[in-house]
Amino acid sequence: MKIYIDGSAGTTGLQIYDRLANRRDLELVILPDALRKDSSARKEALNNCDIAFLCLPDDAAREAVAMIENPAVRVIDASTAHRTADGWAYGFPELSDGHRAAVEKGKRIANPGCHATGFIVSVYPLVKLGLVPADYPFTCFSLTGYSGGGKKMIADYESPEKPINLNAPRIYGLTQAHKHLPEMQKICGLTRAPIFAPIVDDYYKGMATTVTLHFDLLSGRQTARSVREALDDYYQYQRLINVAPLNWGTPMIDANAFAGRDGLMLIVSGNDTRVTVTALFDNLGKGASGAAVQNMNILMGVDELTGLNL
Repeated sequence: MKIYIDGSAGTTGLQIYDRLANRRDLELVILPDALRKDSSARKEALNNCDIAFLCLPDDAAREAVAMIENPAVRVIDASTAHRTADGWAYGFPELSDGHRAAVEKGKRIANPGCHATGFIVSVYPLVKLGLVPADYPFTCFSLTGYSGGGKKMIADYESPEKPINLNAPRIYGLTQAHKHLPEMQKICGLTRAPIFAPIVDDYYKGMATTVTLHFDLLSGRQTARSVREALDDYYQYQRLINVAPLNWGTPMIDANAFAGRDGLMLIVSGNDTRVTVTALFDNLGKGASGAAVQNMNILMGVDELTGLNL
């Protein structure tokens, strides 16, 4: 099985390569550094592989797809370009049997965004099960390590001349136009977009995405326990998603607790009137490269955990 990573020098591409480098069932197509951005060399590589990972800016990802003339080539796009596009499977197999089947049979798979992963993993089942109405006014805040910002942000945070403002958490996406919002709303079937506050902080990787819920706005008589049990039942057969005991057992949630791992944990906390659901994972793992490799494994028909960091 020939695999080509277009954009292999970026953070996501490098992390995918790390997970594939020792696989004996794969042959990695690697272009020399001088040809990594050469259109002719890229086109040849894209058309002579079995599966292509696109770890590129959105416009470059669309350009790469347009270069593919070989109908046998399957694509896993890690950019935002195709996450809500017709004809593309949304690469989150744990959401439903339909999502898993779409990945298994797919020619074009859009890898979920990192913040979107944390929101959707909590909200999708609650809406599908009818616990939360589709018009619920969701509020979500999401902490991420600076590696999610790519090479420039990593260099800024790791520079010896790092400005003092980078020592503190920074809220962004202030105009409520973050690029993950369209997939968050569409995939969950919401009639209104959530209010979303992403936050980047001075640590390398790890993510904690939290959704807030008021019980008086939910369907039926819900409690923290019923929300937790609903999520636990929904994901009971998924090996990369676990649900923690109610209220977690510690007074704080560390956003980098899952750094270096490709799994995800859901934590339900609250009281008699309101609850939070936090998805704890690695923004470079289940939030990016780990999810991409999982989708590739499913495409290939091998164990979906092969090569992942558990």
